[in-house]
Amino acid sequence: MRFPLLAATALALAFAGAPLQAREANDALTVPPSGVLGVGEAQLTPAFWIGLQAEPDRVILDRAVIEAQNAKLLQLDPSMHDLRKLPATLSREQVSGWINAISERPTRQLYDVEGKPVPSATFDAMAADLALDKIPASQPARYGLIVQRAAFRAFPTDLRVFSSKGDTDIDRFQETAEFPGVPVVITHASADGQWLFVLSPRYAAWTRKENVAEGSAAQVFGYADKAPYRVITGASERTVFTRERPEVSQLQLDMSTRVPLASGLAPDQPVNGQTAYAAYTLELPWRDAAGKLQFSPALLQKNTDTASDYLPLTPANIIRQAFKFLGERYGWGHSYDGRDCSGFVSDVYRSMGVQMPRDTSKQSISPALEHRLFTDKDSREARIKAAHALQVGDLVYIPGHVMMVIGQLHGQPYVIHDVGGMSYRKADGSKAHVKLNAVSVTPLLPMLFNDKQTFVDRMTSIVRIRH
Repeated sequence: MRFPLLAATALALAFAGAPLQAREANDALTVPPSGVLGVGEAQLTPAFWIGLQAEPDRVILDRAVIEAQNAKLLQLDPSMHDLRKLPATLSREQVSGWINAISERPTRQLYDVEGKPVPSATFDAMAADLALDKIPASQPARYGLIVQRAAFRAFPTDLRVFSSKGDTDIDRFQETAEFPGVPVVITHASADGQWLFVLSPRYAAWTRKENVAEGSAAQVFGYADKAPYRVITGASERTVFTRERPEVSQLQLDMSTRVPLASGLAPDQPVNGQTAYAAYTLELPWRDAAGKLQFSPALLQKNTDTASDYLPLTPANIIRQAFKFLGERYGWGHSYDGRDCSGFVSDVYRSMGVQMPRDTSKQSISPALEHRLFTDKDSREARIKAAHALQVGDLVYIPGHVMMVIGQLHGQPYVIHDVGGMSYRKADGSKAHVKLNAVSVTPLLPMLFNDKQTFVDRMTSIVRIRH
């Protein structure tokens, strides 16, 4: 689970004690009407940042290297699950271990969406619904495909819970979301039978049973490997409406979703009651009344934002893809049909074929990704020097948050990130605060974790997706 971004309400800029170079750089920043320091209308366009690059179309990693890195990620990173290499038989210890790791009973008071304390009896009922005593000593691994954008939850419940009254953005039971076509291993069911505990390549959590269609391993992995396909490169697209097949009608497909094309259909014949000549005919999974995996053709208009393969990993594409989310509301754990800071950067990179762990805490230290770690022994000068050396696409981590670098301007790095807010000291020393709660562009150096420490002071890691 991602840790809450403490800085969302306490970001600050402190000029006192900053190196001369940093102070001079901050002097070049102006405050526009939005209040977001150093960001005008020009800086809100991808073309501006692409124009600053000497080689915007340079391929950073080619497809073969990316595939090798993805394989390394599955092999080395303990937060990832190589579903194809799971044993054919799962033990009680394995399954209960996965569930207990995510379904930890809350030890502090939580509140519902109305601000009312959630009673202990509610947590007792949720713990009982885990049905841990029903896990068999051993069971065959069962496979499935996600059939619609699926919320992954810490407990088998839709109850949204929050750390404090009035804070209804960070649901403590929301973990992430997975997209149509993602393979999963089904390991357990809740006591009421309405939820399944599943493993996806990046997560283990509870999801509603209607989100998963069960099939054979050959069906599931055959679908995941099928070509040709389309990759969703827009922020979000939807299939064409169809009354004939409601399961795949206006289905939401988010950035990075890979969907194979249907084969064997006559090009001059209608699909779901409509001509297919101006659309791509996709093959999408759906769940029948018995919960089993079925497939159906569905149309996706050719004027949607998709590609025949993952986009090349270039500085220009990193910037373009990130800016497609600009202004999207912050969505903890991919809630609100959006995404949070780590979901944002991973969805951007996955549209170029680069797989990453889901959460900031795992991304920042992944043994499969090139990273530089920072500790209390690193001086501020060393941190500032590292910040000035940041390149497009680099990921900067502080506790509970990640930012993506989009370039250097006014002598300092700028980032795009899904962030709660920004505060800074004005020329008279007073502090201004701007609530953002959205994917936003900001300079990095002005951001402070608290009144005394900048984001750079609290930097824990820099991840660089490149050789």
